[in-house]
Amino acid sequence: MYGKMHSACLYGIEGVMIGVEIDLANGLPLTNIIGLPDSAIREAVERVRAAVKNCGYRYPQQRVTINLAPADLRKEGSAFDLAIALGILTTSAQLIMPAAAKMLLIGELALDGSLRPVTGVLPMVEAARRAGFQAVLVPRGNAAEAALISGMNVYAAEHLQELKQKGEATGGVDASEDGQHLASLSNTASQQPILPFPVIVGSGTAVQDKPPVLAEDLEHLKYIPRYSDVEVNPAADGLMKEDYSDVLGQNHVKRALTIAAAGMHNIVLMGPPGTGKTMLIKRLPGILPSLSDSESLEVTKIFSAAGKLKDAHSGLLRSRPFRSPHHTISGAGLIGGGGIPKPGEVSLAHRGILFLDELPEFSRNVLEVLRQPLEDGLVTISRARAAFTFPAQFLLACSMNPCSCGYLGNGGTHQRCTCSPARIAQYRAKISGPLLDRIDMQVDVPRPKEWIEQGPSMSSAEMRAEVSRAQLIQAERYKDLPISWNSELSGAALRRYAYLNKESSQLLHGILESLGLSMRAHDRIIKLARTIADLAGASAISSAHLAEAVQYRNLDRQVFTEE
Repeated sequence: MYGKMHSACLYGIEGVMIGVEIDLANGLPLTNIIGLPDSAIREAVERVRAAVKNCGYRYPQQRVTINLAPADLRKEGSAFDLAIALGILTTSAQLIMPAAAKMLLIGELALDGSLRPVTGVLPMVEAARRAGFQAVLVPRGNAAEAALISGMNVYAAEHLQELKQKGEATGGVDASEDGQHLASLSNTASQQPILPFPVIVGSGTAVQDKPPVLAEDLEHLKYIPRYSDVEVNPAADGLMKEDYSDVLGQNHVKRALTIAAAGMHNIVLMGPPGTGKTMLIKRLPGILPSLSDSESLEVTKIFSAAGKLKDAHSGLLRSRPFRSPHHTISGAGLIGGGGIPKPGEVSLAHRGILFLDELPEFSRNVLEVLRQPLEDGLVTISRARAAFTFPAQFLLACSMNPCSCGYLGNGGTHQRCTCSPARIAQYRAKISGPLLDRIDMQVDVPRPKEWIEQGPSMSSAEMRAEVSRAQLIQAERYKDLPISWNSELSGAALRRYAYLNKESSQLLHGILESLGLSMRAHDRIIKLARTIADLAGASAISSAHLAEAVQYRNLDRQVFTEE
């Protein structure tokens, strides 16, 4: 006998539809899973066997072959347990499942038959919707996540026994009674609702014009999403909310951060300890605009695939991600990796901010893997059977000390730098020239000269208003292009939308010659000047905008001065 169910697996951050085919044949009792399964899938045999028996069904004493199609795609995880169990029960005529041809089955089985949630449900359900599926059955713990995809009927269960027919005996339906049971179905056809898909029965064939027995039973499993925001105490929330008005002085740094947020430009802050570098960057998400609908789905899919979507009851992620990995992170942790690669920190920061605190403390080999995502906005990881591509368009924000001891150029009387020139050069050499070239803004954060009676400080609301105005200008300018920010300009689009007049072009060429900058730095200065012009509401880039953009290449100027 032959039967088929439908499940899915993750391939990178995308869901892939998998057909779970069941064949019951005469022979010695043996169960084989084929189709390039990993260890977790091969172990599903014992989980399914125990769950089926503990729920009152019988496990077939036949030769059971389970094929996961397509067979040339390597599969991993425990999400196939539910599809395998229901495939065996329907093929052995112990259960009749409605919507088998258009229902996605995802879930891990415990030995007692209860359903455990799995990771990556969101991209799997999205793949099912693209494939024309109309319904999905998941563990209750994954129901809120599955319901984030519109147009899908979500059914949620906590135990395999919830799928039993009304009035069914604990021992299940015997195969010999199957014909009598189907006859009773035809007698009650006029009283049962008919779903727009066939029903799988014991023989594995579709029964046309027969109402599904479990149609009414599945209705009580239907999940109705109720999204609600987390209740907070407004007074306490106001006290705990981080705002740029808390940072004394450093208005020039706030101006630089406003420019970085307005165009999603990479930025590094360099200064002695205690000058507020980390404080300034940690407040950066507060001035960025919220994610659009398409960006929200894209970011939420990545977090779901990585198993980091903690609460799906509040809907899709709307705040831009802020990732701050420790400096001991490996290259695989930063970029992604594994047998079937999973997204790393650069992909988790997609459409948001990747904060590297104390940049020179990271391994140089780890930092060098940032070159491709900073240039291309994506990460490609190749394996023997396939190449995986993860999105990685993020704002790189870094902080660093000017030297090993941290007090170079401090200007204070109590703390002076004790580093030799060779030690300073060795410290800064941890950041290679090609990587530094990809960082648009390099800003000094000096120690404030006056701690008391500082002038009015820019607040996050004021900075957010400026960023929002610039973002609206860019959205209108690039509405016909697949980009959203000035930092994404390149090639012909850069020459068209960031055009320099003759005076500005001559100024930039003179600066490039004097500082010895690369052509990559040339393009990044122009993109930065375009953002500064947008903040000023100017349609064209002027020499003043270009001069301000060049001022943010502090490390380039220092290297040239030292040479």
